[in-house]
Amino acid sequence: MRRAAKRALYRLSQRGVVPAPAPPTAPVVRRGTPHAVRAWLSGIDGSGSRAAWILFEGAYGGGALCSLIVNDVVGIAEVAGGDITKRRLEAELASLRAAQKLPWVETEPARALGLVVEALELHRERGTSPPATFGRWQPFFADVAPAGPPSLPAADPALADRSVELLGLPEMAGWFLDPETVQSDALEVQEARESRLVVSDQIKAERQEAILARVIEREFSPEARRRWGRRFAEMAWIFGAIDRSEHAAIAAAAAAAFTDDQGSLVHHPLARALAQRALELAGEVAAGRLRPPT
Repeated sequence: MRRAAKRALYRLSQRGVVPAPAPPTAPVVRRGTPHAVRAWLSGIDGSGSRAAWILFEGAYGGGALCSLIVNDVVGIAEVAGGDITKRRLEAELASLRAAQKLPWVETEPARALGLVVEALELHRERGTSPPATFGRWQPFFADVAPAGPPSLPAADPALADRSVELLGLPEMAGWFLDPETVQSDALEVQEARESRLVVSDQIKAERQEAILARVIEREFSPEARRRWGRRFAEMAWIFGAIDRSEHAAIAAAAAAAFTDDQGSLVHHPLARALAQRALELAGEVAAGRLRPPT
């Protein structure tokens, strides 16, 4: 059949009939840098830290898991990981969900990658470097865009008064201002309470209120407000992902209030609660009744 076909093609070529050329053979494509195929994020703790797991697929189908702790003040705090099998990954996920105190949800890999890129930008701004163990993962985050705040529905201002309820949730029990930054203020509160001067309870209350207002105005600078607003926005996204729509709506309202630079936080119930918690903890530490938070 091949010989007959060649004769036929030859006869056609003698008559000026040339068949269309055969399509070129498809080149063999080699996979380059491993790409992210799955990712998980935890909620945020009171220090602004969260965990992120990103699973990368290698050039030959193998998996590599990058495990990180990212913080919205210092950047990448911890990094670990390595090659992992599917069975091992499922076992690790099951163990993590059983032990994790914070919500833990699966997300689009692009979002987790973008959060790590934001942490890297913090290092550049602060003139610091991520842990040395991040070096092997660095190429995986090249040309990745920052995640940016999560998309949330329009906040309901009526929920602002309920935002203090968030601090009663187990996931947010550790949310408060850093007690170390308000130690001197806490001592002033103690002195006002224990003063031997004969003053009315109203004057003492006014003095404590003035200290609280000063702490709120000082500690919630525009930059700090954006940082806290982002934290509440991220928790709103987390609560939405685990079907806790009411808590998600309240957290979204809190995020909107904190990111509104035009509004004062002195009388905002959530800002007052965050500052009051810190003052009380700092006072307990100063009195020796409590160890400093770690």
